[in-house]
Amino acid sequence: MERPLRQRGSCSVMEEAARLEIVAPVHDGSDFESFFQAEYARLCQALYLLTRDPFEAEDLAQETMTRVLERWDRVKGMESPVGYAYRTALNLNRKRLRRIAVRARRVFAAIPSEDHSGAVGDQRDVQLALSRLPAGQREALVLVDWLAMDTEQAGRVLGVEATTVRVRIHRARSSLREQLGGDR
Repeated sequence: MERPLRQRGSCSVMEEAARLEIVAPVHDGSDFESFFQAEYARLCQALYLLTRDPFEAEDLAQETMTRVLERWDRVKGMESPVGYAYRTALNLNRKRLRRIAVRARRVFAAIPSEDHSGAVGDQRDVQLALSRLPAGQREALVLVDWLAMDTEQAGRVLGVEATTVRVRIHRARSSLREQLGGDR
């Protein structure tokens, strides 16, 4: 039996959370199958609003229902089996977030704590300057300066004479110096 769910319009996750009107399902609580049928979709929706990721929500809901099934003999006698399921789902989500935080701390701990903000800004400036070059100049510059080809090899790759490659490189370098404010 599918539970009625009313949702109006498409919107952000936060707006969606505020607009969802979920009608509580009806189940007799005697067997896990009826519990699952009544609660699974609702649990997925709640976890989606919590994680903002439908795949993560589905994984958490499946893990939650697996744990509820494993303990069904005890859970079905509880005052609120639904509450137990939601508490389990929230705990699983907290555990997932802790794992993510630990991984992030390990990754960031391995990175030297130097200030790279200037280098990042310089990289953006160079990328922008390169993107403003005509395609032929950019290609010649990449082949010769970054891939260390000589002008003969670059000419064969580009289908032009080596002198044309040298002219393109000269123009590209001049343009980059002008855009980046270099002295050379």
